[in-house]
Amino acid sequence: MTKVKDGDTVKVHYTGKLKDGTIFDSSVAREPLMFQMGAGQLIQGFEQAVMGMEPGDSKTINLAPDEAYGPYLDDLIQEIGCEELPQGFQPETGMVLQFRQPDGQTTLATVIEVSESKMKIDGNHPLAGKDLTFEIELVEII
Repeated sequence: MTKVKDGDTVKVHYTGKLKDGTIFDSSVAREPLMFQMGAGQLIQGFEQAVMGMEPGDSKTINLAPDEAYGPYLDDLIQEIGCEELPQGFQPETGMVLQFRQPDGQTTLATVIEVSESKMKIDGNHPLAGKDLTFEIELVEII
């Protein structure tokens, strides 16, 4: 059988879990995830785990934050004065907002606290700083 190599387009089913067993994402009830190996479309540890698999192979991997979404960085928490928000905008805790950075790129941040005069946002990925477990099944090499 053919093994996955750099540049291949593959389809996988996966289930991602936190350390306590909580499932945070899964493709099992939908179409398999399709991606190109080496294109940087997925987190480093996931892609490395798929390398060398053959169709029908399954494995479970454990990823430390540096192989997944990186460490949780306190400096990505910022306070924004409500006067900087569009008029009439009412932020709520848990909202995910999109911001344009000075270099033109967009970034997402989650509202973690709101008061009358300011709000606190967190620019970390929701899975930053977490150990992750993935169950992976290689469905197909295209």
